Amino acid sequence: MTATAGAPAARAAELRLAYILLFVTPAMWSVNYLVARWAPGVIAPHALALGRWTVAALLLGIVARHELVQRRALILREWRQFIVLGALGMWICGAFVYVGGRSTTAVNIGLLYAASPVFIAVASGLFLRERMQPVQWLGVALALAGVLHILIKGRWQALALVRINPGDAWIAVAVASWAAYSLLLRAWPSAFGPLARLTLIACGGIVVLIPFTVWEAVAWLPSSWSWASVGLVLAAALIPGAGAYAAYSTMQRTLGAARVGMVLYLGPLYSAGLGWAVLGERIEWFHGVGALLILPGIWLSTRR
Repeated sequence: MTATAGAPAARAAELRLAYILLFVTPAMWSVNYLVARWAPGVIAPHALALGRWTVAALLLGIVARHELVQRRALILREWRQFIVLGALGMWICGAFVYVGGRSTTAVNIGLLYAASPVFIAVASGLFLRERMQPVQWLGVALALAGVLHILIKGRWQALALVRINPGDAWIAVAVASWAAYSLLLRAWPSAFGPLARLTLIACGGIVVLIPFTVWEAVAWLPSSWSWASVGLVLAAALIPGAGAYAAYSTMQRTLGAARVGMVLYLGPLYSAGLGWAVLGERIEWFHGVGALLILPGIWLSTRR
């Protein structure tokens, strides 16, 4: 009797938590954009990415240890995909964001990353043969126009003379890499569950990051470790890394993928708000126009 009565209450509590996370998770992701802006002068981009994913892999590995031990014989079968996905998701999507953060704003990073579902939808149509409707292509056109509007700072009348900020170019490459990562993650089968697979992909990313981090320290930008640099590594690993992933998994399990897609629309608003409130960044008119093109574009292009 008590167990039966307690089930609805437990379900209600689970739903409350999921709805709270729906609004908290975009803020957790946006912390990574703040880290990217705080990092210059404190820690080098590849060192930050390596530290972030080393800590995240350790935490994820602890949670997924039983599956990893039980299926350890299967790890070598999939090592190539762990390396490729690690290069796309942890090296390019990790270090490149921190390189770009040296010369662009958190507002730009958030808005450009907001368009990633559009690139994923296009790539799925081209490579996974997922049919796209005309309204979805309209969404793609709107979102891409919004991205270009931000990249050229709204100066369409002088398009031939516009110079794209190098930081924005780094972020654009990271966004394209995230689309490739998401596509391959769906296309390649795996014997591992989501958490164990992410742990192994993070390990693959660490393997790829190590030589670039060594090169960076020797030839370009050596890092001097301090409490500030350790704090940035832990913030990037715990909040937008392991924390956001756990929150996203909880929401998907409780609310379903369709409702959870709402966080894609909130992300740019959070990154713009945090960039303005914490970093004192200006929100320009072209950011607003870009957002008005990108957000409806995401909604249209990801409709099924």
